[in-house]
Amino acid sequence: MDALALEIENRRDDLVRLTRDLIRIPTLNPPGRNYREICEYLQARLAPQGWACELIRAHGAPGDSEAFPRWNLVARHRGGPPGDCVHFNSHHDVVEVGHGWSRDPFAAELEGGRIYGRGACDMKGGLAASIIAAEAFVALYPDHPGQIEISATADEESGGFGGVAYLASQGAFAHVGHVIIPEPLHKDRICLGHRGVWWAEIETHGRIAHGSMPFLGDSAIRHMGAVLEEMERTLFPLLMSKHTEMPVIPEGARNSTLNINSIHGGEPDHGPDFTGLPAPCVADRCRIVIDRRFLIEEELSEVKREVTALLEKVKAARPGFTYEIRDLFEVIPSMTDREAPVVRSTAAAIERVLGREAGYVVSPGTYDQKHIDRIGKLKNCIAYGPGVLDLAHQPDEWVGVDDMRDSARVMALVLDDILRGA
Repeated sequence: MDALALEIENRRDDLVRLTRDLIRIPTLNPPGRNYREICEYLQARLAPQGWACELIRAHGAPGDSEAFPRWNLVARHRGGPPGDCVHFNSHHDVVEVGHGWSRDPFAAELEGGRIYGRGACDMKGGLAASIIAAEAFVALYPDHPGQIEISATADEESGGFGGVAYLASQGAFAHVGHVIIPEPLHKDRICLGHRGVWWAEIETHGRIAHGSMPFLGDSAIRHMGAVLEEMERTLFPLLMSKHTEMPVIPEGARNSTLNINSIHGGEPDHGPDFTGLPAPCVADRCRIVIDRRFLIEEELSEVKREVTALLEKVKAARPGFTYEIRDLFEVIPSMTDREAPVVRSTAAAIERVLGREAGYVVSPGTYDQKHIDRIGKLKNCIAYGPGVLDLAHQPDEWVGVDDMRDSARVMALVLDDILRGA
């Protein structure tokens, strides 16, 4: 066993403790709880070891408030001679707990080589593995060339605008040469990027009338039904015909996709405590939210034109049909070249640690690489980390201790290769 592998093996118990401690801080998003607490926990760990730590609040970012401020941590270790900067970025927020758990989601139980809890897989296990990797490397080579950075950032689960997007807009990646995001994409795979996304709200209009005389009104719900019917007839088959050369997983995501996130028409939902009956009215408004995931071969303008053309087709066929469409959110696809330095270095490290060639994948959804690419103008970025992606956001989420150790060894070897040329 080489020196770095032995150093990480000797820190196995510390890796477990660190991961469990992080899970026990319930950084729930929404609304954004305990963000400062987790940043201060990491600062208290890293600062005594010589890391320069900075707590950065994303003032004015979506969701930032006095009640729930968006706090981020950036820790830096400068070595001796000049050299590259390698940055490990992990988000510290986790999604809601949901139902179906068989154990306390914030107890961080250790059982059978697995640590259970909300955020264990996505992505506090990856955050812990990157910290152990960096600490082990610095312990062996305190005067390493260049600089190592570790960031723990807010709000990735809700778009990353209070975290990486804010840091990138402040120039935090201007000096960085290589970024690894330890998202849970299996320890033998390198994630090169992600598909694009366009969220939009479509609203159809009608005219209110008494429900006993619907012929005096105009139902916006029926108009929306025509939109949905046209989507089934023409748009969904069109999307199934679009196939990407991006190595997206799972296989079904190599086609363009559309999800209808929500639909609402007519009078508002009065909530579970309301025991009365609804009023007899024709719906004068109906809204849907669509989630369109698109491929690197597609242009966002084309994606939007397809939906607009569909709505215009329905309008031409239905008397009285009017609509509005509003953009909610959009992300351009991102994909790092396989020959990029951080990709080559990580692939070599995976083969050395695991004894097999690395796989290359692209995520069906987006993550913070979009902001490093588009705002930070840095293409040399990947996602690589421990954990099984399918467990993310699930009940009884877990991360394997051996997987974290192996990923930490890979990340430490990347540091060795990039900073020391070893």
